[in-house]
Amino acid sequence: MATWWSAYTTVDEDDDMLGVPERLAVTAPFGDRWPGLAPAGTLQEDPAVRAAEFAQHLLTEEWLTAPRLGLCASIRSADVPAVLGWCGPLNYDNDTAKFSAVLRSWEERFGTRVVGLGPAELYLSVAAPPTDAEHALHVAAEHFAFCPDNVWQSRTDTLTRYAESLTNRAWWSFWWD
Repeated sequence: MATWWSAYTTVDEDDDMLGVPERLAVTAPFGDRWPGLAPAGTLQEDPAVRAAEFAQHLLTEEWLTAPRLGLCASIRSADVPAVLGWCGPLNYDNDTAKFSAVLRSWEERFGTRVVGLGPAELYLSVAAPPTDAEHALHVAAEHFAFCPDNVWQSRTDTLTRYAESLTNRAWWSFWWD
């Protein structure tokens, strides 16, 4: 994630119109310095139960258009994107194994489970979400490295505002443009 962070916070000649202060303001208080991995969360619920609840939510709230059940030979849900050859974040990195590696880390630290995939979307249940602002800010930095569009193309538009939406949240969604 440090490599992705560096790529998304490095200012080059194409960024002249936006300007260095504005570009780095998005990732304040970290700027272009990767803050490292967030500490693990505390389990609030069994990860399998949380995943089932979120799957039900996705179906009843009609988030997914024409959902399909997918079966995949994988021991861990984090490995599903790589096993399937999913190409959702192709515009950012075409090595899905890197994304699955991050998902494995989140599985271990936050009790996440892959609940849904779309052409450029990923839905995770979260059994151990951040519970305070400081922890959420570090998790938000990981989200930015993993999927900068979550911050760049959202109503939150800064890491700090995005972090506010993560506190005690039972699910995370990602979308790559």
